[in-house]
Amino acid sequence: MSAATALPVADRWYTVTPVDESLTLIQEPHVDPLLSANTWHLRGTRHDLLIDAGLGVASLREALPDLFGEREPVVVLTHAHLDHMGSAHEFAECWAHPAEPVDTPGRGSLLARVVNDTLGGDPDGAAELPPVLINALPTADYDPLAYRLRPVSITRQLEEGDTIDLGDRQLRVLHLPGHTPGSIGLYDEERRVLFSGDVLYDDELLDTLAGSDIGQYIATMKRLRRLDIDLVHAGHGASFGAERMREIIDAYLLFRGGQAPPETPAAQ
Repeated sequence: MSAATALPVADRWYTVTPVDESLTLIQEPHVDPLLSANTWHLRGTRHDLLIDAGLGVASLREALPDLFGEREPVVVLTHAHLDHMGSAHEFAECWAHPAEPVDTPGRGSLLARVVNDTLGGDPDGAAELPPVLINALPTADYDPLAYRLRPVSITRQLEEGDTIDLGDRQLRVLHLPGHTPGSIGLYDEERRVLFSGDVLYDDELLDTLAGSDIGQYIATMKRLRRLDIDLVHAGHGASFGAERMREIIDAYLLFRGGQAPPETPAAQ
């Protein structure tokens, strides 16, 4: 029996945490931290959004019928890595930046070696990870070795400055290259909230993967530091406020030799 097939069966694959009256955080606790991304469900009066779509090991739509039963959400992908678009194919509307290869087949695996090679990680990076990047199975008959990332077609291309109108709130699309060429964030200027994807989170930021660009990342970080942001809902880990955001940005700029702009932010 392989290590993959010997895994226990999870009681449930997803956890659902209400953040406020319109925002819900969806997570996959049995996924290795490398691929355990945040999925944000944002309810509006006109549209509901699903900001990213998890790893897709188990069907997101089937697991959470109460969340999606009243109205189908629009999926907005911050970028095309497997841990952010795994269940996107389950929904009719998928919006993303055209530079992201969301429609490219043959990507994705739960094997650490394959994931590391596909993402362009350090050649020795897989040695620090468990061989299989989940620690449980969604069902007893699930085969982790059969996992594949399902491609999707973009139904709306999102570019810098586009507005996503939910009726009671508007989100502005920010093109934030560096982690990937078409990485985007969603900025609620009125509430001073940013959904940052993998461009900004409270952990080691990855800027040497296939498609990453350190120079663009530095420019993106300088731009974010100037924005009037009170709260960041990130693609991984916990949300954080403006002070922590600037600490993360300044540490990155110091590490990469960039220079932080003045202290006073100004919306741009």
